[in-house]
Amino acid sequence: MNRRFAWPDERLIKAAQDGDVTSLTTVVMESQPHVRKFALSLCASPQDAEDAAQEALIILYRKIGTLRATGALASWMFRIVRNECLRQVRLLASRSGEEPAEAGAPAEPSAEDAVLHRLEVERIAAAVGALPRDQRQVLIMRDVQGLPGRTVAHALGLSSAAMKSRLHRARAALRDSLAVTGRAPDQTVDRPVGGEARP
Repeated sequence: MNRRFAWPDERLIKAAQDGDVTSLTTVVMESQPHVRKFALSLCASPQDAEDAAQEALIILYRKIGTLRATGALASWMFRIVRNECLRQVRLLASRSGEEPAEAGAPAEPSAEDAVLHRLEVERIAAAVGALPRDQRQVLIMRDVQGLPGRTVAHALGLSSAAMKSRLHRARAALRDSLAVTGRAPDQTVDRPVGGEARP
């Protein structure tokens, strides 16, 4: 491990758990580079990573007393960051699934439909979260956020052809993953939110 950014040692963590504010502040500060690195590798965009890292550090500050083993700080923080990144994907997926109600259509889905929708969103979010970072980024930017292909390519520093290739691999990997975990996804996986199906 890179010693420039070492995780806090166990004595410091224990002091923080015992309520020493100086130790707690030091634990948060020394954990920050690792938490940011986790977030950048797991989240879809730098902004999402920043949000996830901030949330994880707040949880660390508030709930360090719930950490059972002082040596488990890294794995605990990794789980918090991962869950926060997945939560952001779920939010995007659920927002993208919202459609204006048509006249005469019921305003609220049934409880069963709501549960099924939530389970499907969680299944898709988990599958997206499991994609390699480069594929996850392009898939979320293009298909969830609905950004134009040229904008995605520019933001990621890719040629249009490279972006399309990466997007194709991401969609194929997501389709395979969803086919394994349940029914195969419908064609909306290939279709950007609010846009046509071109990559």
